[in-house]
Amino acid sequence: MTLRVGMVGTGWFGRMHAEKLSKMDDIYVSAFCGTSKEKAEAAAQPFNDARGYDSITDMLDDRKLDAVYICVPPFAHGEAELALVERGIPFLVEKPIGLDGETPAKIAEAVERSGLITSTGYHFRYMEGTERARELLQERTALMALGYWMGSMPGVYWWRKMEGSGGQFVEQTTHIVDALRYLLGEVTEVYAAYGNRIMASKEEGVTVPDVGTVTLKLASGAVATISNTCGIQGGDRAGLHIYTDQGVLELGSDGALKDLRANTKTEYLNRNDPYQAENEAFIHAVRTGDTSRIRSSYADAWLTHRVTIAANQSAETGLPVKL
Repeated sequence: MTLRVGMVGTGWFGRMHAEKLSKMDDIYVSAFCGTSKEKAEAAAQPFNDARGYDSITDMLDDRKLDAVYICVPPFAHGEAELALVERGIPFLVEKPIGLDGETPAKIAEAVERSGLITSTGYHFRYMEGTERARELLQERTALMALGYWMGSMPGVYWWRKMEGSGGQFVEQTTHIVDALRYLLGEVTEVYAAYGNRIMASKEEGVTVPDVGTVTLKLASGAVATISNTCGIQGGDRAGLHIYTDQGVLELGSDGALKDLRANTKTEYLNRNDPYQAENEAFIHAVRTGDTSRIRSSYADAWLTHRVTIAANQSAETGLPVKL
């Protein structure tokens, strides 16, 4: 069954997904929608018969698409998702799914009413180490977790502004929040402390905090702390450490998992491409209607997004936020 796929967004993620899709059997990347027709046409150029557009409506009117990928900055969500729901076209949207709570809530409600097939770009869920951790946790009691996303500030202009990205916890560290939910269950309360240490004085127009720590209570009774910084120039790393009654599980952003027990240390390497696995699960669902391989639907991603938005709210008010 041949599928024609459109891309909304002409940046790295959109092009990356398009390249992987174009190598799959009977998948044709047929359209790109960007902030300008020139950018969209440039992104479309490597793909046979693909066209560029500067309007989601024009793209959907001109091309018959079976699925669409949405790869845009946090502030740009809303129009594309709602247009696709209205036309009944399945979509995969890259994280984070929005800037605030209002727009994703509206989209989640529309998706639920329509029953549309959706997926989100939480690729940590498709890493082999994550799946192995889920298996091991079936026989262990998780006590607490420590998560982290440590690195430097991305160069794109919108990332350094709260009204563009929502801040690091929303834009990047959401991966760690989502992995925590996927492995240990739902979050019921968050308390966050953010700070502005150096980046506002080093770079122009910075309004995002450059350090932050968030404490989370889980429905299971476990607790977690997730910290991040975008102010370091070396030693960048991301991951989640889970402390259990039988030892520690250390999940890295490379997909590897370390199982540290009293007298043994076992390391599981990641051998798959989680982005490819994510694409294959979504395309399979579009072709067959079977969504069982999709590990993060829009509804699930909305629950992760609520946690990150609550952290921002807590940091601003100085008070815990219950979910």
